[in-house]
Amino acid sequence: MPIYAYVIVVVGMIVWFLPFPLAGWNRSSPASRDVRARWGMVLQMVSYALLWQGHFWRMSPGGWRVGVSIVLFLLAALLSWTAPRALGRHLRFDAALSPDHQLVRSGPYRVLRHPIYTSMLCVLLGMGAMVTSPMLFVAAVLVFLAGTEIRVQIEDRLLAARFGEEFREYQGRVSAYIPFLR
Repeated sequence: MPIYAYVIVVVGMIVWFLPFPLAGWNRSSPASRDVRARWGMVLQMVSYALLWQGHFWRMSPGGWRVGVSIVLFLLAALLSWTAPRALGRHLRFDAALSPDHQLVRSGPYRVLRHPIYTSMLCVLLGMGAMVTSPMLFVAAVLVFLAGTEIRVQIEDRLLAARFGEEFREYQGRVSAYIPFLR
């Protein structure tokens, strides 16, 4: 694989990841938490690992793959820089709600209920466009979607229990993490 492909993937990952430690995760005791969402996180991590199981070092991505990858990494970065800012003190690693939790509907949360998962999907797709075979790419996407669905369902249940009709109205109006799909 040409060096520029590695550079695009590494720079894309760094630019995507950087806002999370800069924003800082809320480590205070939550009012409610559901650790079962960690299973979804495990599947998401497995999906990223799947991308690197083929003979990626033999790949020589064509111009269209490079272009698609760059666009996806840029979209991922846009979401990863705006979503933690909109969440503010509500940014957590686990599926949990703070005692003073508010339903965030600003920034990218106006169009997606889970824009961080959208950014993670963009990273997966951008990386996959550069480094993997079509078969591994499809497997990775399916595993990622399964893990993300676990997390979204659990987080949505927590939010619905806390915010009731206010959240259900938001849920009915705003896509989860894939635009235009509810």
